[in-house]
Amino acid sequence: MKHPISKVIRTQIDRTDEMEHSQPLFLTSSFCFDDAEDMRAAFADETDDNIYSRFSNPNVQEFVDRMCALEGTEAGFATASGMSAIFASFMSFLKQGDHLLACRSIFGSTHTVITKYLPKYGIEHSYVDAADIQSWEAAIRPTTKMIYLETPTNPALEIIDLESVRKLADKYGLLVNVDNCFATPVNQQPAEWGADLIIHSATKWLDGQGRVLGGIVLGKKELIKEVYLFCRSTGPSLSPFNAWILSKSLETLEVRMDRHASNALYLAEKLNGHAKLSWVKYPFLPHHPQYEIAKKQMQNGGGIVCFELSGGIDAGRTFLNSLKMLSLSANLGDTRSIASHPASTTHGKLSESERAAVGISAGLIRISVGLENKEDILDDILQALALT
Repeated sequence: MKHPISKVIRTQIDRTDEMEHSQPLFLTSSFCFDDAEDMRAAFADETDDNIYSRFSNPNVQEFVDRMCALEGTEAGFATASGMSAIFASFMSFLKQGDHLLACRSIFGSTHTVITKYLPKYGIEHSYVDAADIQSWEAAIRPTTKMIYLETPTNPALEIIDLESVRKLADKYGLLVNVDNCFATPVNQQPAEWGADLIIHSATKWLDGQGRVLGGIVLGKKELIKEVYLFCRSTGPSLSPFNAWILSKSLETLEVRMDRHASNALYLAEKLNGHAKLSWVKYPFLPHHPQYEIAKKQMQNGGGIVCFELSGGIDAGRTFLNSLKMLSLSANLGDTRSIASHPASTTHGKLSESERAAVGISAGLIRISVGLENKEDILDDILQALALT
């Protein structure tokens, strides 16, 4: 099979004696052994036999195998949520005295982990401007061990040149850890550009219907083994049921993301220049500051559109309250279009100055563009703007 999506769809758990076409569910906490020797060998890691669903489970492994096919990686470990995947990717490789270099524009909960919890373990950090990668080298210390970034960033939609990051990391022997949630693996494969670790919140586009939580860390076998050992003992395991849902969702990921992206581009083009908007941002709009980088490393612009309301926070509140079809939710990546106000939700715990530093103003609106008819999405936004 030449194409990853074909491999994804045809990668399945071995059929049972019932010869089912759809994958069976393995809702079990533990697994049995034929004899004591088999059990001993499994606990000694001499076999790949399942022991306990905190360690491994057939449904979870199928999800991992399919994600590896999409991302082009050797291995992966699935977790209970995107944030547990991010935390595991830090704690598996960073220790007291180490330094983390991260792009400033990141998800609010990731910012909390980096600034509030990593210092408790003696792990220091520095933030750098996502849009000015040339300045990153000055922030590297002798104790720097990892570069962490999102591209596109949440919610500013800044695009970071992964090829340039890899060159910088090679110069100093650093791990490159990329949150690929916004792009998804059908749109961007960071491993192709040299990323060591790739993170996803499977809760978003991978599920695509707002049903379950999940996360995953992907990369080379020797790195994922460290993640596995950390998670095996600390317990942020993905449930077999959620893994079953997510695995099935991957079968439609490519066709869904094509529709999300085409709807998003249509919306961005139609809203660009609107009298009540200061600006509209989307990676595949030619005026995007990193448009050429986006075109180089992404298949399409993704499903997120951001714009700035001229009237600030009051205008933002009026706009959200005037929407009739779009959902108001802090989630994203759903079949249903979602409008959110990052300054008061996902990035609400950042100070005003911290939000300003990453381009999150009081009037910023983030639209997760769904699968509805593109004209219906646009009409709802336009009627809300008319009342704002």
